[in-house]
Amino acid sequence: MSGCKKDSKTPSIDYSEDRRPPPALTRWFARRIVAWQRTHGRQDLPWQRDPTPYRVWVSEIMLQQTRVETVIPYFRRFMARFPRLEDLAAAPLDEVLQLWAGLGYYARARHLHRAAQLACTRHGGLPLDLEALQALPGIGRSTAGAILALAGGRRAAILDGNVKRVLCRFHAVAGWPGTSAVARRLWQLAEWHTPHRSVARYTQGIMDLGALVCTRRNPHCDACPLAARCRARLEDAPARYPASRPRRRLPERHAALLVLENARRQILLERRPPAGIWGGLWSLPECPHRDPHALRHWCREVLACEVEILHIAPEIQHSFTHYHFHITPVHAQLTHRLTHPQPPADRVMEGPHRVWYNVDQLQRQALAAPVKRILQRLLIGTPV
Repeated sequence: MSGCKKDSKTPSIDYSEDRRPPPALTRWFARRIVAWQRTHGRQDLPWQRDPTPYRVWVSEIMLQQTRVETVIPYFRRFMARFPRLEDLAAAPLDEVLQLWAGLGYYARARHLHRAAQLACTRHGGLPLDLEALQALPGIGRSTAGAILALAGGRRAAILDGNVKRVLCRFHAVAGWPGTSAVARRLWQLAEWHTPHRSVARYTQGIMDLGALVCTRRNPHCDACPLAARCRARLEDAPARYPASRPRRRLPERHAALLVLENARRQILLERRPPAGIWGGLWSLPECPHRDPHALRHWCREVLACEVEILHIAPEIQHSFTHYHFHITPVHAQLTHRLTHPQPPADRVMEGPHRVWYNVDQLQRQALAAPVKRILQRLLIGTPV
C-alpha cells in the first residue's frame, strides 16, 4: 500500500468509542467527499437524471443487495412502464413481479407495489417526511434518508452497505455491523458526518466512495480522499473492517420441481405463497419427493392426476440467504385426471393458485430465474 501525503490542515481524530468526532473533523470529512464526488463520482446513473422522490425510491429498493450494473436495465424498463407513482399503484401485482423477475428478493417488489398504493391513498403521493416514509412497507431508515437527501436535498443520514464500510474503516469500528451495538454506533457516525449543505452530493459521494474506492476487497486507498485520516489505513489493516458476519453452516433443502405438461402443450404453474422464496411469483409445483414412484403418488394425492415421468434432470443448487435449495427438475406428462365426488381444495388442479399456461407464452409470466432456466432446459434443450 503506497503512502499518502499528510494534509497538515486536517484535524486530529479522537477515536474513542462512543465519542462524537470533533466538528472540525466532520466538516473536513464531508468537504473531502463532496469535492471527490464532483470529480470522480458517478454523475450519469439513470436515477440521477430527474431525481424525483419516486425515481430515487425505486432505485434505492432495486439497489438493495444488487449491483448497479444489474439494476440499470431493470430500472429503465420499470420506469418506462411505471413512470409515475400512480402508474405503479394502479398496476396488477403480477405485472410488477414480471418486470422484477431476475432481480431476486421479491418481497422488495411486493412492498414497492403496496407502498405505492398506500402512499397514494394516505398522502396523495410519496411523502417527504422521514417518519411517514418509514411507515410505508419496505422503506427503512436508510432508504427514507436517501429519498430525502438525493431527491430533496434534505439533511438525512443513510447507512447502506457501502457507507457502513467507509465509516467502519475510517473510524476502525470493530465488530460485525449486523449486531445492534455496532449498527447503533455506525448510525451515530452517519448522523454526525452528514453535512447541512450539499447533502445530495455528499450522500451520493459516500455511496460512490464505498462502491468504487473503499471496496470490500483490494480497496484503492491511494485514490481515497479520506486516506490521510483513515484509521484502518493508518493501521495498515483495511481488510479487518468491517468484520465479517460470523460463519454458520446453512441448512440444505431438497425438492423436485415438476414440469407437468398436458396434451395441449401447456405447463401447470402454481403461485408461490406471499412469504418465503419467490414470494408471489408463479412457479412449478414443488414436490418433496424425487423418487419416481413417490412422485407419481404425490401427483395422485395432491394434484389429483396420473402422470408419466418423462425425464429426471440432474440436480441443480440455488442458494438463498438462509439455506441451500437443491432442486431436481422433473419433466412429466399428464395422462389423465382423477375425479372425486367432493375433491379437497388441494386436489383441484385449476383455481386461483394453479393454472395451465401455454409454453410459448411463459415468458410473459412472472417466473423466478431458476424456474425459467429449468423450463428452457427441459422444454427447449438450453443448458441450465
